[in-house]
Amino acid sequence: MRRREVIATLGSAAAWPLVARAQQAGRVSRICYLSPAARFNHLDEAFENALHQLGWVKGRDINIEYRYTDGRQDKIAPLVTEVIGLGPDLFVAWGPPLALGIKQAAPQSPVVFLITAFDPIELGLVSNLSRPGGNVTGITFASEQIIAKRLELLKEVVPSLARVAVLFSTERNRSSETLNALKTAAKAFRIELDEVEVEVPQSLEAAMREAKHRGAQAVYVWQGGFSFAFGKEISDVANALGLPSIHWFREAVLAGGLLAYATDLIQEAERGAAYVDKILRGTPPGSLPVEQMSKYELVINLKTAKVLGLTIAPSIMARAHEVIE
Repeated sequence: MRRREVIATLGSAAAWPLVARAQQAGRVSRICYLSPAARFNHLDEAFENALHQLGWVKGRDINIEYRYTDGRQDKIAPLVTEVIGLGPDLFVAWGPPLALGIKQAAPQSPVVFLITAFDPIELGLVSNLSRPGGNVTGITFASEQIIAKRLELLKEVVPSLARVAVLFSTERNRSSETLNALKTAAKAFRIELDEVEVEVPQSLEAAMREAKHRGAQAVYVWQGGFSFAFGKEISDVANALGLPSIHWFREAVLAGGLLAYATDLIQEAERGAAYVDKILRGTPPGSLPVEQMSKYELVINLKTAKVLGLTIAPSIMARAHEVIE
């Protein structure tokens, strides 16, 4: 089934007259869209296109206020304060820090969160996945097994792998559950982990160089706004230091990273638009189940493999959904 058809099925045909009446009345809904990226990008475009396919026209039925944190933790609090003052009808937030910030500051505001790779119950976003309650719902995906899978893929590509630098940012982008999953996987693969935390992209090179000095042979890039916004910078530093890298985002591999085992962020943006559509048509957010994405794709950058002097085994290539040559 095509994406356009999937989105259409989420919209209720019976609700179309409600939109028509809203249009006639001149009611314009205001959406505040928060992203850890640096600027308008392909995910934002996919979100807009999906809403348009569901019958919403910018300037006529909806206005979208975009705000970006540039992957910086220190921008979240002032941004949240700013957007709450705008009084939108609904918030869309990519990632736990932004979604939690809005929920805590404006608990009565509807929130649709996207790409929460961690348990939204443990994070305090919702109390239940099937019936979230409150004013928050959104998209999540199983992460514990996938965390182990990424480390396994890195080990397959670098069979001698014994020590991995795990690159975190200072965001609230990890939970004890997900971190323990990585540690358990590392123990099973006899890999030692070196946790490296950075706050700004300018500190990447020094931090990763020091990790290599301590014996790191590869980089496991943790999910977060920082790693999405600065995927290219992270990949460039890793490649320059001769460190194979695995990422949570396909976009990072397109920018030069070696591997990604990731969900389709464009599809998540489109599914998020379907949730927005339902809420604006009158469905309470708390009655919409949190959707759990389950499809993951392996992306390999052969150009980067060549730069690093690596040969990707045919058995790994056969599992790839996308190969960049």
